[in-house]
Parts: sequence; C-alpha cells; structure tokens
Amino acid sequence: MGAASYSILSRQAGLMNETRVIANNISNAATTGYRQEGLVFSEFIRGGLGDTSLSMARGQVRNTSQQQGVLSQTNGDFDLAIEGDGFFLLETPGGERLTRAGTFVPNAQGDLVNPDGYRLMDANGAPIFVPPDIDGITVGADGTVSGGGRLLGQIGLYQPVDVIGLIREGGVMFRAEGGVEPAEGATILQGFLEGSNVDAIDQMTRMIEIQRAYELGQSFLETEDQRIRNAVDTLLR
Repeated sequence: MGAASYSILSRQAGLMNETRVIANNISNAATTGYRQEGLVFSEFIRGGLGDTSLSMARGQVRNTSQQQGVLSQTNGDFDLAIEGDGFFLLETPGGERLTRAGTFVPNAQGDLVNPDGYRLMDANGAPIFVPPDIDGITVGADGTVSGGGRLLGQIGLYQPVDVIGLIREGGVMFRAEGGVEPAEGATILQGFLEGSNVDAIDQMTRMIEIQRAYELGQSFLETEDQRIRNAVDTLLR
C-alpha cells in the first residue's frame, strides 16, 4: 500500500471519529447542561529516505465548547443555572465531577443531589444541607442558600485549572485532571435551567460535509486499489 493510501485511510478514520462526535451532539441537543463537543485534527509527518515522506491525519483530541446555552425559566426552587464561566461541583463515587446541569432536589437526608443522586458541593467542598421543614428557599446570585429566615449554605461555583484537560463523563459531567479552583465572575440564577449549547443546524451541516469528504476518500481508495491490481496483472503477464 502506497503512502497516499495510508494518508487517506488515516483521514477516513478521523472523519469516522468526528461523525460519532457530531451524532452524539445532535442526540443531546435537548439535554439540560450539555456541552457541544468537537474534534481537533492534527498532522503526523514521518520522514523517509530521500524525498519520500508520509503525512497522516489524526482526529483523536476532543475539545468542549464553553459557549453559554439558552436559559429557560422553570420557577423551580432547586432548578439552578449558571450565567458565565463556571461549573457546579458534584461528589460522585469516582471523585469530584463538574457539571452545568442544574437540576437538584433534596434527598432523604436533606442533601441537595442531582438526578443521579450525587451530592452538590458548597464553596468549601461540603454537601449543601436543606432541612425538610424549611419553606421559602431562595438562592442568591452568589450561591447563598436561605430559608426560614436563616442562611443554610453557599453553593460553590468552580472552574477547571486546565480547561483543555476536561474529560467528559456521563454526558453532562466532566473530570478535571488538573484540579479545580473557584470560578470568578459567574453567578447563579434560581428557577432557571441552562439548555444544551449544541447548534443543531451547524452540526447537521457539518455531518453532510463529512459524509461527502468520506465518500471522496473512499472513491480515491477504490481507484488506487484498481490501479495496483492493474499494475500487478501487467507484471504477471
């Protein structure tokens, strides 16, 4: 197989990876707190003898869009949206995770948890406790939780030390390999949820472009395969 075929095959593999990423984005266009994902392509060049070299495309690095999603009003006491750059911090069996999905409810123990039962952390990394007999819960822009005329805690807003190092887990949760730090300038809106930031039309357009590019690469590989077959047949005569 020639260098050109290897280059096209690596490109085809990258396009297939991007297809899977875009399909996942489209399927989560209505998921609360979902962050659109993209694929970063890079070039691998290997030198050879004389003027011969091999250039291959690699589409393996995923990057996450930090664009703000649309905020929808729900009027729920524990529906929370973040305005600005920042994440809620969750306590999970696998460690701390970041999320923008702000649907929370008190569990049987009174701790605020997400739909998966993971506890929401405060500004000091401890669970947020809401007594069951407290009415009139309010959440301030700075995350302070009040009810019954007293302060109950302050929801923490965090950001990853290394944004590029965010690793997606469970659709709307992220693991910050480089650790987290307090988010500056972000605020919380009570009674709102942030929708997915997926641009469905843009993603569908990109999907069509990928399909056309893949078909073009496949056509080249078929042509190259036929050329090699013809060359072999000629040599064997």
